[in-house]
Amino acid sequence: MRIATLITLSATLFACGGNDNGNSADNFGVGAECSADGDCLQPLADAGPAQHCLLQFKGGYCGIENCQVNADCPNQSACVMHTDGHNYCFRTCLDKTECNVNRSPDNESNCSANIDFTDGTKTQNGKACVPPSAN
Repeated sequence: MRIATLITLSATLFACGGNDNGNSADNFGVGAECSADGDCLQPLADAGPAQHCLLQFKGGYCGIENCQVNADCPNQSACVMHTDGHNYCFRTCLDKTECNVNRSPDNESNCSANIDFTDGTKTQNGKACVPPSAN
């Protein structure tokens, strides 16, 4: 029984983030695949806004919608104006492999420099992981 519980817990942590790789966005599960809000990791009380499963992205996307500035997002993520007219906290990146720590190959995000940050500035590397639209 204990082994089955540990296996289930480990699979759940991988599916919705929780990889302890030193990146706050990955550890928080920003950009992880999901099918419902319960699949997304939540911050500790008063540690930040709750994540939701954003189904407008292929494979779902654990994230924060309607951010205003980068400070609204977990570390190593930034507030980006998406082409759908909404703002999202997207994980920042240097290359595509960073974007898909918590995503399957069928639903990969791209590390894109073709984005607009809400505060008008660029992050250090100027790129963010943009998930594919569900449509």
